[in-house]
Amino acid sequence: MSAPADMSKLALEMMARAYAPYSNFSVGAALRSGSGKLYGGCNVENAAYPQGTCAEASAISALIAGGDRKITEILVMAKANDPVTPCGGCRQKLREFAGDDAKIHLCDPEGHIKTVTLGELLPMSFRPSHLGK
Repeated sequence: MSAPADMSKLALEMMARAYAPYSNFSVGAALRSGSGKLYGGCNVENAAYPQGTCAEASAISALIAGGDRKITEILVMAKANDPVTPCGGCRQKLREFAGDDAKIHLCDPEGHIKTVTLGELLPMSFRPSHLGK
């Protein structure tokens, strides 16, 4: 299976823009909104490690700033031997705007891919509906 070309291109651009001077582990993310628009993000590290921002969180901020509120598809890209998944915190952040059936494409820069759903990565998640939303 190949990743959506438009999302792969954006994630690769975002990965190249990452600020990762401490870990040297650049990550790019692309989100497709309910309106079909794409939003990208990259990781931004900080000397005070917990203060950094993940690529997925960066892309979510762009999505919200762009006026969208729903994520239908996610692509995460990094150079690694195994597929890189969103961290636990980002899984919960994605869950705020995406359903269990949202596809998450895990890619490397050469286009190798594994696709899972958010429900598979974050089963029995806490969601806005728990708060009556």
